Amino acid sequence: MAADLESGTVEDAELETSGAADPDPELTGPAPQRWRARTATEMIVSGLVGLFVSFKLSIEAWELAGDPGLDLACDITSHISCTTVAKTWQATLLGFPNAFLGILFEGIVLTISVAVVAGIRFPRWYMRCVETLYTVALLFALWLFTQSYFVIHALCPWCLLITLTTTLVWAGLTRMNVRDHVLPGTVRLRWFVASGNDWIITIAFLVVLAAMVLVRYIV
Repeated sequence: MAADLESGTVEDAELETSGAADPDPELTGPAPQRWRARTATEMIVSGLVGLFVSFKLSIEAWELAGDPGLDLACDITSHISCTTVAKTWQATLLGFPNAFLGILFEGIVLTISVAVVAGIRFPRWYMRCVETLYTVALLFALWLFTQSYFVIHALCPWCLLITLTTTLVWAGLTRMNVRDHVLPGTVRLRWFVASGNDWIITIAFLVVLAAMVLVRYIV
């Protein structure tokens, strides 16, 4: 804890001596609890959806293991098909259904989000570990999306929803960690996040993914 406080002091001192103007101390300082609670609530909503979908995919993987010829309810076309994706090696990269990892990741982030709503502030080192873990989860979800899009040539609707919720949770977690000085950043960056401008980047990214799906498989 002492190391965390010392690190925070050094970072703040660097910001003060960087020559950057501080437009509003309330926006560039550590986030107030009401803002953290609102952001954590957004993460809870996305996390709950992701957890439900992960359970759904786990059940379907179990059903397919027992009956490989089974057609799932989300098999809409040859290119929008959960079954097609579930039968590939990418769906069990570590030797078990990827949905099990989803349950793990969402369970962790939900626990932390509820604690944040309750007013708990975790040590900087702990939140950095969580940030690293969920960044891995996001990269894994995006890798699965690119595999489905460019290699398998079929998309799983449930998996697309996981990509959406994982992106939203990661964005919320990163937003909170930037404001709480957990992640290194300039005054300008913290002001950018506190003003809600980072939502533009998140929405633009999701629009690009949606456009890719629409152009190739739906339109």
